[in-house]
Amino acid sequence: MKLPIAITISCLLATAAHAADVPAKPDTPAPATPLFKPDEVATGGTVTVGGARIAYRAVAGTLVVHGKGWEDTDPLEARGADDKDKAKGEPGAEAAMFYVAYFRNGVPSADRPITFVFNGGPGSSSVWLHMGAFGPVRVVAADATHGAPAPYATVNNDASLLDASDLVFIDAPGTGFSRIAGPDKDKAFYGVDQDIRAFALFVTQFLTKYDRWNSPKYLFGESYGTMRAAGLTLALQKESVDLNGVILLSDILSWDLMPDDPQTNPSVDLPYIVALPTYAATAWYHRKLGDRPDDLAALLSRVETFATGDYAQALMQGNALPEAERQRIATQLAAFTGLPVAYLLKTNLRIEYGAFQKELLAEQGLTTGTLDTRYTGATLDALSKVADYDPQSSALGGAYVASFNHYARDTLHYGAERAFKPGIDIYRDWDYRHKPPGADKPLIALPNVLPDLAVAMKQNPAMKVMVNGGYFDVSTPYFAGMFELRHLPVPAALQGNISYRYYQSGHMVYAHLPALHALHDNVAAFIRGSGGAGG
Repeated sequence: MKLPIAITISCLLATAAHAADVPAKPDTPAPATPLFKPDEVATGGTVTVGGARIAYRAVAGTLVVHGKGWEDTDPLEARGADDKDKAKGEPGAEAAMFYVAYFRNGVPSADRPITFVFNGGPGSSSVWLHMGAFGPVRVVAADATHGAPAPYATVNNDASLLDASDLVFIDAPGTGFSRIAGPDKDKAFYGVDQDIRAFALFVTQFLTKYDRWNSPKYLFGESYGTMRAAGLTLALQKESVDLNGVILLSDILSWDLMPDDPQTNPSVDLPYIVALPTYAATAWYHRKLGDRPDDLAALLSRVETFATGDYAQALMQGNALPEAERQRIATQLAAFTGLPVAYLLKTNLRIEYGAFQKELLAEQGLTTGTLDTRYTGATLDALSKVADYDPQSSALGGAYVASFNHYARDTLHYGAERAFKPGIDIYRDWDYRHKPPGADKPLIALPNVLPDLAVAMKQNPAMKVMVNGGYFDVSTPYFAGMFELRHLPVPAALQGNISYRYYQSGHMVYAHLPALHALHDNVAAFIRGSGGAGG
């Protein structure tokens, strides 16, 4: 028999009141309130690329991802006290990951390519690629020198990638307008594998939110973002996302190739071998070579041959290298790097990149850039062993950050009264342990994601990889990137899926306008040639 509505409501209220009087069981935790909520602000605009006007919709917002161990079928922090993941605090950690997405108007999204774009660090926002490379608006910044301070100008970016793909610029957890919170939040998001997981969760959420699961999909990562991108290729496959392509700019997939201090890491000689061509390119640019050729490419071919031949054999001999041979190698190094023979003998023929920056123009009291050795700045300490700062970062940082703050608030209408963090100081505290395919636990070693990329390519043999680099980058030398991909453990049939493009620029290739346009053309062609034809 049906009860009258009034009686039914009375019964429910009485039941609720009774329940309120009964204390909850101590082992039944109440669902936690989410720490963040997704948000978004939509605007519109136009950009002209290649003479064609492109209208687009821009969406600035956040998506929320959680630490390892959290499941969306469970309330936050609702697991038992004996749960190992809960003991770490990670299931309660959240990140609100900020993004700006650009969708071209009038093009069906079903076959329109979409590219997820991010910088690296670790601890960097995507402001650099957004305002310098592929966003619809580009900051005007001086090339290879420190420009004037504010006010800064922004212009239509005729190298925006919107002609070939929709774009999603993503700020890593804790950077830009992204935020993290909750128990052990640093442990949950600040590490090689934690970071890859957060981005994988973001991408799959984004595909669902905007109904882009069937679109051709691409990743574009710069610097540490290349490590993230390579790891993401496999992480996304585990979420049933096969990529059409991954684009690497200034790649560093194996950290064993970093040319650090030879005095603290003896017997590891490979970093000095792969960095040598960049030293030669820098000396060529600054006209420090006695017999300077006009053709940079021809010079670098000779240096690469010497680096992997006589130079490599000399370093491998260590202290057993005969003195006459030591002198010969030092003389040839001097001819390629512009550094004095006496100095090279003191370094034991091994050139740390910070020392190279400091010494090349020492007589002029100048230090070269790290990310881009075309840039120079006054040496801060003439007696220091290595460079104290990066002149390129000093030259560009103010313009990029100020311009994006203005653009985000005035054009995208996002971020009012919120602090924008272009980067966070997490480099030294990052968890560099990585669990490669086949390992049963994260390895205590410098991270290497080449195995991840190799397995992803084997499982998805249609996926293409594009490698880009600048000749004047000593932080991730172009020849180191080439060396990495040449050692990718894939069969010969898949090696043809990898293409290489290099530019007379630095780490941020796009800081040099001719290189920016060449980068755009190459990336657009890569997308159109790898399944992303829906421009």
